[in-house]
Amino acid sequence: MQRVDEIGNDEHVRGPADAALTVIEYADFQCPYSARAHAVLRGLDARFGGIRLVYRHLPLAHLHPLAELASEAAEAAAGQDRFWQMHDLLYDRQRQIANEQDLALLAESLDLDIDRFRADVSERRHHARVQADAERAHHDGASGTPTFYINGVRYRGDSDRTSLERAFSEALGR
Repeated sequence: MQRVDEIGNDEHVRGPADAALTVIEYADFQCPYSARAHAVLRGLDARFGGIRLVYRHLPLAHLHPLAELASEAAEAAAGQDRFWQMHDLLYDRQRQIANEQDLALLAESLDLDIDRFRADVSERRHHARVQADAERAHHDGASGTPTFYINGVRYRGDSDRTSLERAFSEALGR
C-alpha cells in the first residue's frame, strides 16, 4: 500500500498541525465532485476535532477549461496571503465562474491588490507551481478529482459525507 504523507513547507495547509486526521487532497476548482468534497470536509472538520487539510492542484483542463486558470488565480491570491479565502470562494461560487473576469471579481471581493492579481493571472506567473502539483499527483497515483490520502493512505471511496465520515472514523481506528 503506497503512502503519501510528505508535506512540504510551501504547501497549502489548513488546520492544526497535531490533528489526528491529515487529509491530502488533489482537486480541481472547476470539478463539481471537488466542490461537493469541499462542502463535506468543512462540515466534518468540527466532527473530528479539526482536520489538517493539505490542498494540491490537479486541474483537469480537458474536462474543465477554466481549471488551470482557477488554480493559478488561487496561487495569485496565495501570493497575497489569501489562498484559503480564494479556495473557499472558488468552490462556493463555482457555478458563477465563467471567465477570467469572474476570477478578478472574486479577487476584488477579497480586497487583493487587483492589479497585481490580474498581472499574475494574465501572465500565468503561477503556472509552474500548478503544473508541479499536477505532476506530483500523477506520481502519487492521482488521476481524477478529488483524490484523497487520509493519514497517508489512498482513499478510494466516494466524496459524499457518509463515505468520508466512515473513512475518517476508520483512519482514526488504525
